[in-house]
Amino acid sequence: MAGAEEYMEKALDVARRAAETQVGAIRVAAGLVVEATLAGRVFWVFGTGHSHLIAEELYGRAGGLADVRAVLEPGLMLHEGLQKSSLLERLPGLADVLLETNEIAAGDVILIASNSGRNAVPVEFALGARKRGALVIALTSMAHSTATTSRAPGGQRLFETADVVIDNCGVPGDALIEVDGSPERTGATSTMVGALLVQALTVEIVTRLTAAGETPNILRSLNV
Repeated sequence: MAGAEEYMEKALDVARRAAETQVGAIRVAAGLVVEATLAGRVFWVFGTGHSHLIAEELYGRAGGLADVRAVLEPGLMLHEGLQKSSLLERLPGLADVLLETNEIAAGDVILIASNSGRNAVPVEFALGARKRGALVIALTSMAHSTATTSRAPGGQRLFETADVVIDNCGVPGDALIEVDGSPERTGATSTMVGALLVQALTVEIVTRLTAAGETPNILRSLNV
């Protein structure tokens, strides 16, 4: 077995492991979002590099929550260049600017996606959000993050700054498949599994809001 078939089988194994082990964390995270929503507070989402795709998965998505607010800083999203994004997400102090301009406040909840969880911006964003009284949900790879050191000035990794941690169960380095003759592994899983986990989170939030007698504000596809 090799190529596409091997990747799909092994990637689905990662997804199954995440589905089997992360339901508890998803339920806790959903509880935080529901409580904030009922109190009139805001659910934010944020990610740097390719992890911004997880923020976009929750923002403006058909079947998703219409009231989600996303922090989508262009320089951190690959659109202005891979090297620029990689360097900016390591830049101490940038998170303070994003927190100030997006007005994250006490009682809010923010989901921060970062596969490695080691760079300054996601870590400092989490720390700054908590300092402002917000609660933080981290979506990260525990295998990767615990195998590496932090680039944040304080030495923390994202999972060490969060109120709830959801593990995408990916391997260190994200790429899954070793191909004979290739110098590096290929076939990342963080986006695929991350999307699965945050969609599960959305369904759990909607289910709980409905059970509480609320009518969730859900986006309907414009193409229907």
